[in-house]
Amino acid sequence: MDLPAATLLLLILCAQLPKGEAGSKEPQEFDSSEVPEAEFLMTTRNRRATMADQTAQQPDKCSYTFIVPQQKVTGAICVNSKEPEVVLENRVNKQELELLNGELHKQKRQIETLQQLVEVDGGIVNEVKLLRKESRNMNSRVTQLYMQLLHEIIRKRDNALELSQLENRLLNHTSEMLQLTTRYKDLEHKYHHLAALANNQSALIAQLEEQCHRPPPLVPPRPLPQPRPRPQPEQQPPPINNPYQPPTYSRNNQITNEIQSDQNQKVPSPLPTMPSGTHSPSTTNNPSGPFKDCLHALEDGHTASGMYLVKPENANRLMQVWCDQRHDPGGWTVIQRRMDGSVNFFRNWETYKQGFGNIDGEYWLGLENIYWLTSQGNYKLLVTLEDWSGRKVFAEYASFRVDSEAEFYKLRVGRYHGNAGDSLTWHNGKQFTTLDRDHDVYTGNCAHYQKGGWWYNACAHSNLNGVWYRGGHYRSRYQDGVYWAEFRGGAYSLKKVVMMIRPNPDMFH
Repeated sequence: MDLPAATLLLLILCAQLPKGEAGSKEPQEFDSSEVPEAEFLMTTRNRRATMADQTAQQPDKCSYTFIVPQQKVTGAICVNSKEPEVVLENRVNKQELELLNGELHKQKRQIETLQQLVEVDGGIVNEVKLLRKESRNMNSRVTQLYMQLLHEIIRKRDNALELSQLENRLLNHTSEMLQLTTRYKDLEHKYHHLAALANNQSALIAQLEEQCHRPPPLVPPRPLPQPRPRPQPEQQPPPINNPYQPPTYSRNNQITNEIQSDQNQKVPSPLPTMPSGTHSPSTTNNPSGPFKDCLHALEDGHTASGMYLVKPENANRLMQVWCDQRHDPGGWTVIQRRMDGSVNFFRNWETYKQGFGNIDGEYWLGLENIYWLTSQGNYKLLVTLEDWSGRKVFAEYASFRVDSEAEFYKLRVGRYHGNAGDSLTWHNGKQFTTLDRDHDVYTGNCAHYQKGGWWYNACAHSNLNGVWYRGGHYRSRYQDGVYWAEFRGGAYSLKKVVMMIRPNPDMFH
């Protein structure tokens, strides 16, 4: 058999081997990168074990031995792909060792990383401990500071209470000093007036003494002229009686409202000249009186504005009032007036009750007098206001009265009419409040902040008895000026304010 025939025989034998054998088995592709290392090792071992089992089970198909001469191979030959098991095992062990070494290196690096993290965490733990210790120290320090601050607040509050008490005492003493000062001025004026009357009386006595000494030598030669000198003493009794007329006016001065300043001296001043006007006893300067109110005086023919003597019905008291007979339709009784800031209106309860001021200037008629006047019937209230630019407005209320002192002179006002705005209805039904009598609804004393006496609510929309500030606009810690909130606001002190009442029998609100 020649070489081509032998080669063909080997190819035929190899072709007759069944599929799936080691020599003809088709290789499978396996990507180890997609499988973890542990799974890769297990897969490799399983494949090797499977291949060994198949080799053991299958008989050797190429069991024939051919002796072929050594010649150059030019075609395909059947090559046995089996390797010795020792070589394969050594190769597998090397791969496993390399994988294990790589895994050990990875774990070593992870351990080093964990050690570094542990070292860092240990430092953080120490820092946290230090921070906790500092926090405890800070908490104790903050607690200590809080207690100190609390003690300081309590101490300052006590000091503030003491200061407020001292301030109230100072204000009370100041008001008392002002009252004593006004009374001293009144007494001083009365003293000067009485001194002038005493001088007049002494002069009249001296004249009478001279007249008494002159007649004796004139009696023998002139018996007839004696009747003529007698009229002279009859003409002089007016000066003699003149000093006795002040008691009649002093009776008028014994009124329940204690009008201060120069008013008690201005009333007696016309008395020395009164005898010259005896021919007109019904003039308004010397009204007959007393009248029920100013409307009664107007109806009695007294059409001039001025001071009148008034005695309300069912009241056992006389009072001097200013009657405004010019303001249409006349018959207005002035109960309050502000015009020049000459009178202090920051007074106590008793002073507001009795009244104070100058009748022909700034004055307050007195709560008790207002009560007796308004208890006679239905009265209406007119409030006239004037600012520092000359603008004049008014507010009229259809009814007005105050209750008795048992009700703390509670205010009652009716329907509003006017162009000044309604700043009094908010005070309707409120009791009167002064520095020493707090009857308002505010937690503090509104009279202390508003510097006056008024029917305060909490506190005021109007404060006509406040501080008179020159120029209108004022700066104060509180709104304590003479203001009407609906007219120029609470930070504007008005120039002139007048409150007056008049009977209004047709209105019953």
